[in-house]
Amino acid sequence: MKKSTKNKRNRASKAIGKAPGMGGYFGEKFRESTDIEIYDYSKDAFEVHKSNNVEDAFKFKTTDQITWINVNGLNLSDEISKLGQYYDIHPLVMEDILNTDHRPKVDEYSDYLFVILKMLYFNKDEQFTIEHISLIVGENYVLTFQESEEDIFGFVRERIANPSSRIRSSKGDYLAFALIDTIVDNYFTVIEDFGDKIEALEDQLFNENPEDSTPKDIQALKREILRIRRSVFPLREVISRLEKSDHHIVEEKTRAYFRDVYDHVIQINENIEIYRDMVWGLMDMYMTTVSNKMNAIMKVLTIIATIFIPLTFVVGVYGMNFEYMPELHYPHGYYVVWGVMIILFLIMLYYFRRKKWL
Repeated sequence: MKKSTKNKRNRASKAIGKAPGMGGYFGEKFRESTDIEIYDYSKDAFEVHKSNNVEDAFKFKTTDQITWINVNGLNLSDEISKLGQYYDIHPLVMEDILNTDHRPKVDEYSDYLFVILKMLYFNKDEQFTIEHISLIVGENYVLTFQESEEDIFGFVRERIANPSSRIRSSKGDYLAFALIDTIVDNYFTVIEDFGDKIEALEDQLFNENPEDSTPKDIQALKREILRIRRSVFPLREVISRLEKSDHHIVEEKTRAYFRDVYDHVIQINENIEIYRDMVWGLMDMYMTTVSNKMNAIMKVLTIIATIFIPLTFVVGVYGMNFEYMPELHYPHGYYVVWGVMIILFLIMLYYFRRKKWL
């Protein structure tokens, strides 16, 4: 935990004292080259280009078709700056693209919209990943910037390749909607996975069979749910602004689709709050389970001690060294004392069972 806090502090200190727009990459994913995916299409035409040279994307700015330029890798900030300068992107926008700690937001400029989102998914190793992704939405182009080559846009690529899809006959605002809608819909998948983990821990606790790692699992779930909430909660305001925006880039027919995304975001936030309360209750359930186990152990020990108290009394009486004790010289005294102790034990055992203490 201390190491993580130190890393965050070091990342935040990189921007101290720098001029606006001069902040560097604050993330932790580094690539040797910047991969560029270019999808240039219209209703009747479609082509895909892949390159490691950002300058190969410049020529698509002047086409009459819709262009989606997807940039993978943010650590090579000089290459990204070239693209930003060519498309006349504000320096503050370029700074926010590289700042992976930035919260989701939307900014309106005269010729484009700038949107920051968090993409949640499970990577190839089934590890939960939160990735910073930025969208610059123009009238006939969309620029997306992400940290790695892994994403969840496979269905969008398929829709673009399909000549009968709505994307092929729409402008950049609808492409932006399709990308944002894919990101939001994938939140359901991620949240459902965490819901399954919470339910598994609940079942484990209800069966009063928690493992040694249960407290750590609960704490890890709490941290992940908080990370998800921090990434998703501001999205409600972002989608609301896109839906109600009077910017010329967002057409009236596209606002209806953003309203649908807004409904999904509300539902996701409600689910997150429910799971957050459930996780918070898991630790109480764990402590209750441990307490119940301890009480059960103490109950057994108390009953055992209670049973032996009268037996110890009998043995103590006949362990005294008085010379004149009538029973000491009785031939069958030893067996009589054993019989008395066994009878006392059985009577107490019957009494405890009748009281349902055993």
